[in-house]
Amino acid sequence: MTTNDERLSQIEQTITYQDQQIQDLSDMVSQQWTEIDRLKKRLAQAKQRLEILENPAEEGGITHEKPPHY
Repeated sequence: MTTNDERLSQIEQTITYQDQQIQDLSDMVSQQWTEIDRLKKRLAQAKQRLEILENPAEEGGITHEKPPHY
């Protein structure tokens, strides 16, 4: 049979382990949000470039009109 001191020690160990797990998970979530923000910015840049390629006349780019000799 375990004594109260042994039980208390076991509970403290469990809490310490869980605290470390929570901190590790929090760090991972923070890193993932940083990566998500970075990817959102890159996606927005890619969308902007794609819009420029799809609508070049609106952005002052080259238009795809037939040359005058046609």
